[in-house]
Amino acid sequence: MIGGDEYLKVARSLLKAEDATDEEIASSTGLRINMDRKVLYDLFGKSLITGIRVKDERKGWFVYRWRSRREEVENFIENQKKKIAERLQQRLDYENSSEFYHCGNEDCQRVTFEDALEGMFKCPSCGKVLNLKKNDKAKKAFTKKIDVIKKDMQQVF
Repeated sequence: MIGGDEYLKVARSLLKAEDATDEEIASSTGLRINMDRKVLYDLFGKSLITGIRVKDERKGWFVYRWRSRREEVENFIENQKKKIAERLQQRLDYENSSEFYHCGNEDCQRVTFEDALEGMFKCPSCGKVLNLKKNDKAKKAFTKKIDVIKKDMQQVF
């Protein structure tokens, strides 16, 4: 949901070793230190981990010790699901409120009725005649995905 393999490696490392430094995490994940830090700072920004600054007694400089915030993960995931469901609903509303026209050429994009009317029902890309394009498949797909997400959110609570 929030990142690729790097995020997964860092998260697993944090779950295994609490209060780990970025160097320790990089060593356990096999990632370069700058990638490791990028992921850590992003997770910190999302409040999924905490970092405390401590002085390294051997080296004499300050380092961060990172710890996962397991209690925040559920809330974060639920908020992400809500955002995705809202975006999908907006898109579904747009699909429901508009008629679309297309020339039949796969390289060209569909246009709304207003744009088709303005262009005298000629494709703005290739100049072919625009015909009404049904969007029932898209509407059905958006509805199905929204239902899946909402059902998943209800099961958690």
